[in-house]
Amino acid sequence: MSTTWIEDAPELLTVEEMYRADAAAEAAGVSGIELMEAAGTAVADALSDICPGGRVAVLCGPGNNGGDGFVAARLLVARGYKVSLALLGKVESLKGDAAANAERWTGGVSPLAADVLDDADVVIDAVFGAGLSRPVEGTIREVLEAVCERGLPCVAVDVPSGLHGDDGRVRGFAPHADVTVTFFRRKPGHLLYPGRALCGSVRLADIGTPQSVLGEIAPKTFENGPRLWQARFPQPDPEGHKYTRGHAVISGGRELTGAARLAGHGALRAGAGLVTIAAHPDALPVYRAGRPSIMVRETPDVTAFADMLNDPRLRAVLVGPGNGVDVETAGRMAKALSSEVACVIDADAITVGAEDPAKLCGAIRKRTAAVVLTPHEGEFARLFGREIDLEVDARLAAARSAARLSGATVILKGPDTIIASPDGRAAINTNAPP
Repeated sequence: MSTTWIEDAPELLTVEEMYRADAAAEAAGVSGIELMEAAGTAVADALSDICPGGRVAVLCGPGNNGGDGFVAARLLVARGYKVSLALLGKVESLKGDAAANAERWTGGVSPLAADVLDDADVVIDAVFGAGLSRPVEGTIREVLEAVCERGLPCVAVDVPSGLHGDDGRVRGFAPHADVTVTFFRRKPGHLLYPGRALCGSVRLADIGTPQSVLGEIAPKTFENGPRLWQARFPQPDPEGHKYTRGHAVISGGRELTGAARLAGHGALRAGAGLVTIAAHPDALPVYRAGRPSIMVRETPDVTAFADMLNDPRLRAVLVGPGNGVDVETAGRMAKALSSEVACVIDADAITVGAEDPAKLCGAIRKRTAAVVLTPHEGEFARLFGREIDLEVDARLAAARSAARLSGATVILKGPDTIIASPDGRAAINTNAPP
């Protein structure tokens, strides 16, 4: 039996959804013992890839993660590895499939302690799974800290122990894994920081769960990427022209002009047929000296900006980048939101809107055209901080709450940028450079 690795699966399952997937697999005729055998095989295969031979310390917990560890230990011994296994708790306390695989293990079982790491070349962390509800502390923490202090390569089962699968946050302590082996589908915590940094290389194993269970679960969290949206991407029509591709308008700042110009480049790159920067007369020379494919229109005041938005050929308007935190920006944002044009509220416009979040959210909810809010964490706190605390609410939950509260699509920017829709769907970016 060898592992089939899944290379491209955008769906992300919460811990509770993964429990449902396992239950659905068993209802479809795949036994729990078969799932555990396949999971342990995947762990053993991943370890064999990074360490072709040597001494392995397997750290097992009292649940199914520990059962996966027992399977991996048994298989690695059969492949010629020297394996030491340590268990948190007593063998007789194990239940179900974990207990069955402990019975299949013919080697010794030591209490979980740091001395099991002595002489080890590599470690398997099979202590806790992704649904851990209490902090890692005491002896368990000491052992996991010792793994890091000794610089031992580590293969984590499902997640590094102490990392929660739903939010990527650490409960007390979690070791840094070189490889994390997870099953059927990844979890949000594999993509969200600090979890992403702790998981190392995440390998996704097919353990026999039928793909059909996804239809029953109907996941609402995804990794952002072409597979998620490519089928609905508006491909160019050979008979189209610039107006069928869409005309985007960007409110240009009077002094800080770079942000609007970069946004214009981005709009062209994304496929807009025309891009116009609407700017104050003082800034026109700067904008006109830029890329010739970006048009520039003089809009000396809010009234002129509003008149421009009356053009029925316009598709989208962006307000905020480099615009300044002032009455002019507030007026332009209000006119954009009262138009029939899809609207992106960014940067200074978010800060202006934060002066009266209820008013901004009310204006968004009255619209039929789409609105996108693009805050970084500081702007998010200014706009939603009265209702949502990023120190308490994990980023994924916070972005979803903000989208539901505002009625807008919320892009919470960062190394793990989250795109959240008011209907509860969310996607997580994994392509941010350092």
